[in-house]
Amino acid sequence: MIIQGSGSASSAGAMMKISSVHRQDSSASPANIADRVSLSDAAKALIAASGSSAEGVGVQNRLDAIKARPAVERTAGDTEYLARNDERFIEIRGKIERQGFETLTSGELDYMQKATGMVNTMAYLSSGEQSLYDDLVAKGDTEAAQGLLLIGMSRIGMGGQQVTLPNGLTFDPTSTEVSADNVRNLFRHLFADPSGDSDRRFEALASYLERQTSV
Repeated sequence: MIIQGSGSASSAGAMMKISSVHRQDSSASPANIADRVSLSDAAKALIAASGSSAEGVGVQNRLDAIKARPAVERTAGDTEYLARNDERFIEIRGKIERQGFETLTSGELDYMQKATGMVNTMAYLSSGEQSLYDDLVAKGDTEAAQGLLLIGMSRIGMGGQQVTLPNGLTFDPTSTEVSADNVRNLFRHLFADPSGDSDRRFEALASYLERQTSV
């Protein structure tokens, strides 16, 4: 709104100046006439810029309103508008199409999860854990990276609560260090996955952490 107002005021000032020149010199030379035309073009440019700024603000306001709603409350039109107008979203989606979801960095994944209104697992990882995720992605260890996302998922809605596992062990997922032992003995047991995918990802993460501590 400030940009729009500033642009409008500048345009009005330029137009008033043009009008004043015209009244003061009715027998203007061709050169003066050219000056007046130039000023008029400048005023038009200011008006156009003001309109573009207003349009940009309107687009951003609608994008912000869409992102503020969870995925289940969005319409097909909302999704289409986001995919057409959010430049960062378009950029990251292009990367997914070219290289795969597993290649996203922690920042890119965080943006996409927030933009789409899906569960934001990345928000539940510390800055150090996000750096670990980026290292895993950079090294192509996607299984371990997915295991780290599962840890983020296990913390959602916990708020510092203690969890008692079937084996009797009790721990707080939100404050427990992500170490090889804790991944194997604690976090892994929070998931019941008959397919074995979760166990495989947790083991990949634990193995990576184990190798890092032995270096």
